Amino acid sequence: MPASYGRTPLFRDRRHAGQILAEHLRQYADRDDVIVLALPRGGVPVAYEVATALHLPLDVFVVRKLGVPGFKELAMGALASGGVQVLNQDVVSQIPNAEQWIAHVANEERAELERREALYRENRPRPDLRGKTVILIDDGLATGATMRAAARALKQQGVARCVVAVPVASPETCAELRDEVDETVCAFTPESFAGVGQFYEDFSQTSDDEVRRLLAQAAKQRQP
Repeated sequence: MPASYGRTPLFRDRRHAGQILAEHLRQYADRDDVIVLALPRGGVPVAYEVATALHLPLDVFVVRKLGVPGFKELAMGALASGGVQVLNQDVVSQIPNAEQWIAHVANEERAELERREALYRENRPRPDLRGKTVILIDDGLATGATMRAAARALKQQGVARCVVAVPVASPETCAELRDEVDETVCAFTPESFAGVGQFYEDFSQTSDDEVRRLLAQAAKQRQP
């Protein structure tokens, strides 16, 4: 079990967090209509443990932010797996020649998205998400901007139900997401929340190699 809040981290590492999160998702175990999707890279070790514990398929859902030129932290929108583009109209409406800038930035980010998908999947086909219940997982939620973009993109792909699941989240962000998805599962929502990393003993960066290895292991486990 995790440690208490205070100054002690809740989780040893992302895989430990995934094992705890899986206990909150037991109702989805062994269902043919459910798939686990991880936001890479940090969400993959968490999602691997959930998918393994619940006997569900695992894949990645790559999201690339479309940053405003000169202010890249400010998102005009995002690109996601499957060629889906979502826009933040509040930001777009403030940008002169917005369509031109969106097209320019999207071309650059699309190349990186496709590179990552090819690298992570290693020739495995992209899953068909239509009519599926998707459990969308990351290692935590601070602002929730990437998760929000991913959830909106999944709706455009015709999923039946979108469940956002994370080990730890800002209470405000978790509450806000409830209005955008079918279900949110935030295992812990500490009131004192400065950032996701404070709740992990080991929050070192997840490498591309680890993402590839875990996805390959998950695919092998699903083989008859």
